[in-house]
Amino acid sequence: MALDLDPGQSLSRHARAAELLDAETERDLAIAWRDHRDEAALHRLITAYMRLAISIAWKFRGYGASMNDLIQEAGLGLMKAADRFDPDRGVRFSTYAVWWVRAGMQDFVMRNWSMVRTGSTSSQKSLFFNMRRVRARIEAEAATDGIELDSHQVREMIASEIGVALKDVEMMEGRLAGTDFSLNAVQGDGEDGREWIELLEDDSEQASEHFERARDTARLREWLGDAFDVLTERERRIVTARKLTTPARTLESLGEELNLSKERVRQIEAAALEKLRRQLSPREEELRALMA
Repeated sequence: MALDLDPGQSLSRHARAAELLDAETERDLAIAWRDHRDEAALHRLITAYMRLAISIAWKFRGYGASMNDLIQEAGLGLMKAADRFDPDRGVRFSTYAVWWVRAGMQDFVMRNWSMVRTGSTSSQKSLFFNMRRVRARIEAEAATDGIELDSHQVREMIASEIGVALKDVEMMEGRLAGTDFSLNAVQGDGEDGREWIELLEDDSEQASEHFERARDTARLREWLGDAFDVLTERERRIVTARKLTTPARTLESLGEELNLSKERVRQIEAAALEKLRRQLSPREEELRALMA
């Protein structure tokens, strides 16, 4: 679905014109999209919350991307949120959508900052979006107090302030300060110079890693299979349809198939998941180690 957004119009005009949805109308629209793929309902839901997306996009305007690109990316974040939103959980769509829009903005900015992925972990993202601000404040406070800080001290203070390792600060500094260049560029001068790509380490999965991953996967399947044995046939059917199938079945469609109310299906699902948790609880530490 294309975003109905004219770049030539002002952002404030779009925000003022957007519909304000009450909780009941919002839920009806979300259900219409989830259960019937009603595009008119999706369009109305997305349009109503574009003001929220625009306000989030506006906070990322200092990272080199155009405002129109940021707004389009924010709209995509809204659509992803709408596609995954479950109105039966009793949470407002705006609360749920904020995470998706902000995450989309961060990924978009970091993808377009450099051809090389700038960061993927939470600590790297926190550094990317906070390091300049924290550095400026630390240096300004030091200057006000008449304190001279060397670059190492500044990096240590940034690491402490953001709550990351010093090596992460040093790595992010290098990534933000550097520029992209071709891996086929030749080192040095002359015909015998090697290309940078020849120095890259082969990071493909080794045989030992493949064996360990296959062993851990088999162990997880065995434990889950044993845990499923405590469920009734109906419980296995519901949990499989809701948690192990892509896309997940809706409560309403399962209720129609099993001749049950949507609420009854939800209750059976909750009881089955609790059974699984109790069955797997003795292996909690092992499961955490395998999933790490």
